[in-house]
Amino acid sequence: MVVTLLRLPGHGPDPGVEHHVWPIPDGPLDGTQLAGVIRLARTAEEALDDGRRVLVRCYHGYNRSGLLVAHALVGAGRTADDAIRLIRSRRSPWALHNELFVEYLRTGLATARLLEELAE
Repeated sequence: MVVTLLRLPGHGPDPGVEHHVWPIPDGPLDGTQLAGVIRLARTAEEALDDGRRVLVRCYHGYNRSGLLVAHALVGAGRTADDAIRLIRSRRSPWALHNELFVEYLRTGLATARLLEELAE
């Protein structure tokens, strides 16, 4: 399964590969965008629980994909800070350098979503 967090022409997986697309900016997210990240993280968790391989991708592989993967790790029982450390150790020290995304994770995406919706 492939989860893509941006939309680019010709940027899809091979035919027959399950593909979920939810374009989000590498910046502030509204409640709808956060809800999509939460939903896709759950979808990725379920696929992994079923023994499937999952590729999560964005443009550079640092922030948007890091946000989704970290949220999935939190859903699997890790703390936000532990998930962030794990991603940075396995991907790059530059992963999740978007401090807003780090704050979303530390607050909890569901809580951040409610706060964003209240602000709208």
